[in-house]
Amino acid sequence: MIDRLFPRSIDSGYQGHWLAKWLLGLFVFRSLVAGSIHMFASDGGAASIASITLDDFTQSGADSLVTIFGLWGLEQFVIGLIGAVMLWRYPALIPMMALAYVIEYIGRFAAPLFTPGVVTEHEPPGVAIDKVFGPLALIMLGLSLWGPKASARLQRDTVN
Repeated sequence: MIDRLFPRSIDSGYQGHWLAKWLLGLFVFRSLVAGSIHMFASDGGAASIASITLDDFTQSGADSLVTIFGLWGLEQFVIGLIGAVMLWRYPALIPMMALAYVIEYIGRFAAPLFTPGVVTEHEPPGVAIDKVFGPLALIMLGLSLWGPKASARLQRDTVN
């Protein structure tokens, strides 16, 4: 399993299930779209999407929050680009990218344990989407590690 997560040679040899590739494509699309929205929205999406009342902050506090949202969008966009390159050029790294998304979603779900949280007027759409994408990330990781070749090898080893 370690060799699938961190292959010794990085090539186009992908051994996982084909569905994991499609799921990664969905995650990449989400990262690119969400990143673009947060980077280019005039408020970084803080008020218009996340429903954070920027008027509750000082001007410099609101500006800082908008900047953080924009930088977060840049991070999302870059992660999406990295995932797109892995899909296109280095499919052997799909399990590693799936693991990165699993770690991200674990962090998103665990954040309330170590941060004070954010007060919003309503649940941001990303929170609702995360409830679907979090479990999907685990499924994607499992499928990327357990593909047709892995199950065939297990059956062969069990018979012998």
